[in-house]
Amino acid sequence: MSNDVQAAIKQQVEENPIILYMKGTPQFPQCGFSMRASQALAGCGREFAYVNVLEDEAIRQGIKEFGNWPTIPQLYIKGELVGGCDIILEMYESGDLQKMVESTGEAAQ
Repeated sequence: MSNDVQAAIKQQVEENPIILYMKGTPQFPQCGFSMRASQALAGCGREFAYVNVLEDEAIRQGIKEFGNWPTIPQLYIKGELVGGCDIILEMYESGDLQKMVESTGEAAQ
């Protein structure tokens, strides 16, 4: 994978306190896992950035290498990989996702 793609992903992750790499958008998710992950994040009441990996094949492959995580969606909070759909949903149900989201200090719009 090119260093340019890895650098672009690194910049996105560092510049956005909460960023979800997903298939589609929160308004129009293109897979069930991405839909559930974005709904859980939205349920935490904070703004979050997202990248539609379907729009860029290099990012789609690059994000899997960046976090050494084979599936999409992938959630990053404060530069750290949180995990994929199953982890996001488990954390949402336990309240841990809410705490992580609130730790970013970003208020809802």
